[in-house]
Formats: sequence, C-alpha cells, structure tokens
Amino acid sequence: MKTQVGIIGAGPAGLFLAQMLHRAGIDSVILESKDQNYVMGRVRAGVLEQGAIDTLKEIGVGENVEAERMEHEGITFKFDGVERYIDVKALTGGRTVSVYGQQSVVRDLIDARNSYNEVKWHCPVSSISDFETDKPKIHFTENGEEKTLACDYIAGTDGFWGPSRQAIPAAKQRTHEFVYPYSWLGILAEAKPVSHVVIYANHENGFALQSMRSPEISRLYIQCDNDDDIKNWSDEMIWDELDLRLGQGTDFKLNRGPVIQKGISPLRSFVSETMRCGRLFLAGDSAHIVPPTGAKGLNLAVADVRVLAAGLTKAIKDGSEDILDQYEAICLDRIWKTQRFSWWLTTSFHRAKGMSTFEHKLQLATLHTIVSSEAAATSFAESYAGMPYIY
Repeated sequence: MKTQVGIIGAGPAGLFLAQMLHRAGIDSVILESKDQNYVMGRVRAGVLEQGAIDTLKEIGVGENVEAERMEHEGITFKFDGVERYIDVKALTGGRTVSVYGQQSVVRDLIDARNSYNEVKWHCPVSSISDFETDKPKIHFTENGEEKTLACDYIAGTDGFWGPSRQAIPAAKQRTHEFVYPYSWLGILAEAKPVSHVVIYANHENGFALQSMRSPEISRLYIQCDNDDDIKNWSDEMIWDELDLRLGQGTDFKLNRGPVIQKGISPLRSFVSETMRCGRLFLAGDSAHIVPPTGAKGLNLAVADVRVLAAGLTKAIKDGSEDILDQYEAICLDRIWKTQRFSWWLTTSFHRAKGMSTFEHKLQLATLHTIVSSEAAATSFAESYAGMPYIY
C-alpha cells in the first residue's frame, strides 16, 4: 500500500488532519487499532475554543456543530464567599467557547472521511521504519495479515501510549512531565445543568466544577486523592459533596438525576519537545497532555494539525519543507503557554494535601485579582477563549 501521508490514530487530531489534507488535495490513510464504535463512543473533552469551532467550519464539517453546540460567553468563579461571572466574550472582543462533545466532533469528522475514503479500523500498528529517510513505512496488521503502508510522511496522532513517540530513538527524545497531587472524580448525569455556564469552585474540601454536555446532561467533577477508589463514593455522597463545594456556604442545590458514568482520573502534564524525527511528526496527545482544567487538550491538537497540514501541503505540492522545519518551534510556543495556563488554573482552585495557610492565601489573592482587575480578567479570558492560530 502507498499514500502521501500515513496517519496513525483516528482520534480528533488524526481526523482533523486527514480532513485538512483532503481539502488541500493530499491523499492520506488513517490506521486505527480500535473499531469505529469504540472510537465514536469515547467521552472525552467537551469544550471547544472559538478557533476549533471556526476550523470545523473551514474544513467543511461545521453544520452539526453550529446547530448543536452550547455557546458560552463567560465563566463563573466561586471562592472565599465570592461569586463572580467573567464575561469572556466582552473581554476578548467577541470570542467565546462552546460545549460540543469530543464524540460529536469525531462523529462529524468520521462521517466526512467515510464520504471519500474510509478509516482502516482494527489495524494495529506494530512498528514504524525508515522515517529518517525519504521512504518511511508503517507496518500494521489487517484481518490477521501483516501489511506495510509506504508513505511520504507519517503523522503520529495515536495518543500518549501509541507507538509513534516510542519509535523515536531515546537519545533524540526531550520530554517533561509533572504529576499533580490530586485527581478528579467525575460523573455524567441525566440532570439539567443548574447554570448555563461552567462554574469553577475553590472550597476548603477541594475543587469542584459544574459543566454540561447538553441541556439535559450535566458533567460534574470534584477533587479527590490520587489513591482514592470510586467504590468509596456512592452517588448520593458525590451529589452532597458537589452541593457543598459549589454552594460555598449558601443553599445552592444542583439538579440531581441518574448517574450514567463515573470514574476517577489523575491529573498530569506532559510535553515531548521532540515533535519531529525525520519524516515522522507527532501531534495531539502523542506530544502533550494537559490537565482537564481549562479543557485545552483537544484545542491544542487542533492547533498542532493546522500547522502540520499547512507544512505537509507545502512540502508535497511545492517541495518546500520550510513550514515543517518550524513545526516544533511554532507548536511548542503555544503548548508551553497553554501548559502554563492549565497549571495556573489547576493550582489556583485545588487544595493540595499539606498546603500551608500562606499558600492558600496566595491562591485567594490570585483569584481576587482576576475578578477585581479588568486587565487580569482580560488576560484570563484571552487564554480561556484561545489564542489566535499562526496557520
């Protein structure tokens, strides 16, 4: 088999990239180890920056998102007896974020892909070879048969545990990681959200968040210990703790309903500064992980593949790799700024074990500054709504 761009992984990064390349007249093949139902059923990110919404429209798959998204013009902070709404739209000159689940994004992109070239499902990649030459190859299994995909370039969009980053020689990898001292216990519930915007709360018991997936489905989180077990939490205990933390001493009550999904997720940050090795390029979770605070993971993936698609198109059509040569530098500038924002938002709302009263007072001072200073609020809003794209 042969194609111009071999893409490993049918997550959002790979599907966005394939659609961008298709619009530019570039052929690609996506190899995905799981089946289509599994990929479409994964519940992940749910908040898209303005730029990600605009990108879906630009690449011809914006009809559903425009009809179904829940646009949020701001966000509410609760802390220290204070409740403040930050008007992101007003502070950024019209930029907003939208609730539109990752599974919906994936559905839209798969539907578009199926219209001209299906993803190769159930095709696990065993190895990648010759990517430091001009004839890279992807070795995979299809229906029990070993096959090889020859391509001009390879895009590794197969997530943190995929084979793409592992294929890069250890001596050439530059990675950084930080594990946060707390986790998120999250639930998806058939309950109408109590607020039309996302609520972030800093409480003495820890962080809490109210979000949504639809007008009738709530997505809610509370901070818990890294070694906690979901078996320790009954549904009623979770609802009670959410009311306590989000209520901030008031009679605030969430709308309760059946919990249809719950689990505990650790928080961590990871960056691979090696995003290119020869003709192998990493994008999305293959190259970086951010904590869910601020919902930046999927949005960072879109930013990566916009640069990569532009670079691959120019390389294949014009024979120039000048954009690809800048790929790491362009992406890493945004990645590190986003990591800083996610780290700041996480550490400003969570209470770590052993946190001193001095550290807690600094937390509150930071949050009071955001809600009392237009300049500080604007800086937050610009990061929350998303920075402009270079490509």
